[in-house]
Amino acid sequence: MTVATTSLPDDKTLQELEEKFDPEMRFRPSVPPATQIVKWLLVALSLFHFYTAGFGLLQEVTHRGVHLAFVLGLIFLVFAGSKKAQAAQPVSSWLNPGGVPLVDWLLGLACAASVLYIPMVFADLAFRVGNPSMADVVMGTILMLCLLEATRRSMGWPLPIIAIGFSIYALAGPYFPGLLRHAGASWAQLVNHQYLTSQGIYGVAVGVVATYVFHFVLFGVMATRVGLGQLFLDIASSVAGRYAGGPAKVSVFGSAMFGMLSGSSVANAVTVGSLTIPAMIRVGYKREFAGAVEAAASTGGQITPPVLGAAAFLMVEFLNVSYQTIIAAAVIPAFMHFFGVFMQVHFEAKRYGLRGLTEEEMPKLKQSFRERWPTLIPLVLLVSILVSGRTPYLAAFVGITSCAIVGLTTLVSGNKSSNWVMLIALHVILALMAFIDWGGNSEVIRIGLFALGCAVLAGGYFLAQVRGRMAYGVLLEALETGAKYALAVGAAAATVGLVIGVVTLTGVGFKVSYIITTAAQAIAQGLGSFIPAWLASTQGMTLFAALLMTGIVCILMGCGIPTTANYIIMVTVAAPTLVQLGVEPLVAHFFVFYYGVLADITPPVALAAYAAAGMSGGDPFKTGNTAFRLGLAKVLVPFVFVFSPSLLLVAKGFNWQDFWITFIGCILGITALAAALSKFFLTEMEGWERMLCIVAALLLIAPGLIPTLIGAGLLVPVLLKQFAAHRRVGLQARST
Repeated sequence: MTVATTSLPDDKTLQELEEKFDPEMRFRPSVPPATQIVKWLLVALSLFHFYTAGFGLLQEVTHRGVHLAFVLGLIFLVFAGSKKAQAAQPVSSWLNPGGVPLVDWLLGLACAASVLYIPMVFADLAFRVGNPSMADVVMGTILMLCLLEATRRSMGWPLPIIAIGFSIYALAGPYFPGLLRHAGASWAQLVNHQYLTSQGIYGVAVGVVATYVFHFVLFGVMATRVGLGQLFLDIASSVAGRYAGGPAKVSVFGSAMFGMLSGSSVANAVTVGSLTIPAMIRVGYKREFAGAVEAAASTGGQITPPVLGAAAFLMVEFLNVSYQTIIAAAVIPAFMHFFGVFMQVHFEAKRYGLRGLTEEEMPKLKQSFRERWPTLIPLVLLVSILVSGRTPYLAAFVGITSCAIVGLTTLVSGNKSSNWVMLIALHVILALMAFIDWGGNSEVIRIGLFALGCAVLAGGYFLAQVRGRMAYGVLLEALETGAKYALAVGAAAATVGLVIGVVTLTGVGFKVSYIITTAAQAIAQGLGSFIPAWLASTQGMTLFAALLMTGIVCILMGCGIPTTANYIIMVTVAAPTLVQLGVEPLVAHFFVFYYGVLADITPPVALAAYAAAGMSGGDPFKTGNTAFRLGLAKVLVPFVFVFSPSLLLVAKGFNWQDFWITFIGCILGITALAAALSKFFLTEMEGWERMLCIVAALLLIAPGLIPTLIGAGLLVPVLLKQFAAHRRVGLQARST
């Protein structure tokens, strides 16, 4: 690649791109003193989570309270109340201190006070649950109203509307018809449940964000700042760039690797797409296709181990399993997603004769490794600690600390001026903190070791005066940006708590499960008259119908709310239905998770596709449709692992025979489907070939040996025709 396309845009440019395409990143401009106040509050929020991750979490209610007070209070300072206010030039006055309206300062303080009220009265909480005082109801009401407004500002109307709808359902239960009717709750009872118990705002969702998600968001920002994302893109370019349609294949590989750091589809699309989309257009891809490739590949970031998206950490809590189990289960489905996108990219490139990158256009991999190999250390340490069975937040603490060490002690050039002695010494101290159990004195010893590391770093800088690849100012900026990126997901988690609270208060989840199950059984009975019993049992058709309805609802919900909120709501309402129909809980959660992610490339609201379209200059709706087509593997594979759980590796009943039959069938089926959708395999495909490939693909992907063999048999005439046509084309080319 040329210089213009091998280097990631600077951090400021990337931030501007993310703010342009992702509503969760559209931060309000401000002027002093608001700028400095907000900056140091954000840094303090990051440092709070950094400290507790390494040296011990606070009491549950206190930890969640401090986190939520910071998050909700800061949202009113960081996000404007309207688009007009967002676009206005900040002017400081007594009504707008630092360019932030006085009412927003007051709302932020009201939020913080109402959140911290719970930790302050925690000692008496057990005696007040079920019998809230007037002060409890007032403070709870303030928090619920401020929470809805904070969520509206940070991510729009859809999620607050859903929460308001559920709240109305809780209050107006006697007025609903039939199965949905319930006794109803008074406002005081609703506030009691949502505010004073752990079933509502202070529930599992906020706990997971405060304990896990925030740390990994911060790790992703830090790893990007030290240059790990650039190294991944250089590796992707060197591995895939030279082949047909090289930039698109770089996009797939690069997005997969960058997805290991970023759980955000839009951030992935913006960061990687700023390099790959112009290169794809330059070698001949259509603008819509170039944007779609990046969008489809970027949505894989939320399902790619080891970091995954925020929903993965929620699975740990909901399912009470280790994070290693979630990572292992995610490996094969993530591979299938990227394989499906890659094969369509490959066939598209072959169809139109698109070139790869020349040697001059590709980065020099040896030089890139020589300059950036230290940036791999944080990721290696993070994965090692996750695999060792220690807590994910300790792994994130070590990863963040290692990023800071690498950034402050090594140079971009990687020459002998880098302070390798300091780098090694500080990582030895870090390993002592992370891998050794110090018993009852663990916290004191860890603090002592950390202080020793800081002293070594300060002393080394004083003696050697080495300027690292990341200056202290960049370190502070990373702490600030990491906290900013976590604000929206923090508000979403708290608002989803309102939805979960209503579900647990009214029991509506069981009623929805009954409705879905009854509808699925009716559909299965209707299909039973057309489909022979030997091909599909009534139970199997019932499950398929329930999966289809659940998937559609997941996609529709994902059109307006982020993946994490979508996952929590659907797990609360729909996943129990799948479990009742015999699906293992781990498998049911993964199904809901995957279909929630799919919304990022499903029109009419496909954020990742629209972000990519904004960079490619293509039509957003066409880009979204093409991205959905490229991501069809992600549509089909969840159905596969429901009927053949062995594909998740750690599901109950795993055996190698089922795994290999399903795995090979999926590989062949995804390849056949990619060829049919691209209208090309070895040569242009005729209509009958494409139809036969689609039917064969569905049979190959379907679990079981018999459907796989039938599907493989259907491919034989297509392959014979394609090989014969390809040979004729080759003979004609040689004769001319």
